This record gives sequence, C-alpha cells and structure tokens, in this order.
Amino acid sequence: MLLMKLQPKEKFSFLQLAHYLARIDNEYGEKEQEIILEYCAEMGIDNDDAFENKEFSLEDTLRDFKSKKSKKIVILELMILIHADDKFDLKERTLINQINDAFNFSNKDMEFYSQWGKAVAALYQQGKLFIIDK
Repeated sequence: MLLMKLQPKEKFSFLQLAHYLARIDNEYGEKEQEIILEYCAEMGIDNDDAFENKEFSLEDTLRDFKSKKSKKIVILELMILIHADDKFDLKERTLINQINDAFNFSNKDMEFYSQWGKAVAALYQQGKLFIIDK
C-alpha cells in the first residue's frame, strides 16, 4: 500500500530489512513469507530467497532511508510484518527499537504505528477469508 512510494534503492533496502526482521526470532513462518511476497509484488521487485542474516548490515541499510516519509513507511510496513504472526517477541522489539534509534520517532508515535500495523495485519487475514472459494 505504501511501499510503492519508496525510491528504487529504498525498495531493495526495505526488502532486506523485512527479511532480517522476519528471521530475527528464528521463526520465519508462512504468514511472514506471504507478507514478504506481497511486499515484493507491491514494489515490483523479485524476492531475495538467498537472504543471509550474517551478510546483513542494519546500520548500512538504515542509512538508505533519507526522508522522514520513507522512514515512516518503513516503520509502518514493518509493523504489519511483526504482527502478521500475532507475536511481538523481545528480539523483534529490540530490532524495532534499534531502527527507531536511527529514525528518531517518539515512543507515542511508535505505539500508534504498532497499533496500526496490528490492525492492518488483522484486516489482511480477514480479507483472505473473504476471498476463499467455497
């Protein structure tokens, strides 16, 4: 929904960031995979199936997002991914806090972004139920 507004380099950096987040809790599940594929479709880019956590640099990736608008898009979309599996574990919280250390949003804003992501993830699941062939 919002990812198409990112610059081309930001889209690839976002995909790397999403893969990193999805794997940080050592549970890269079906719902997370599905969301990442949706991200790729929205951005018009191919999925990076060969993603390796060891080769990923959070600091370098976060530097690719220059504008406040891009940073907000990243946080909002990552919140959807976080809440897709109905879990927001300590490793995910720690990573989001690290991202926010670089992006510098208020705690209040981050709470709103998290609530929005949770709501969107739930609505996405409901929408899937509506379109199931019966």
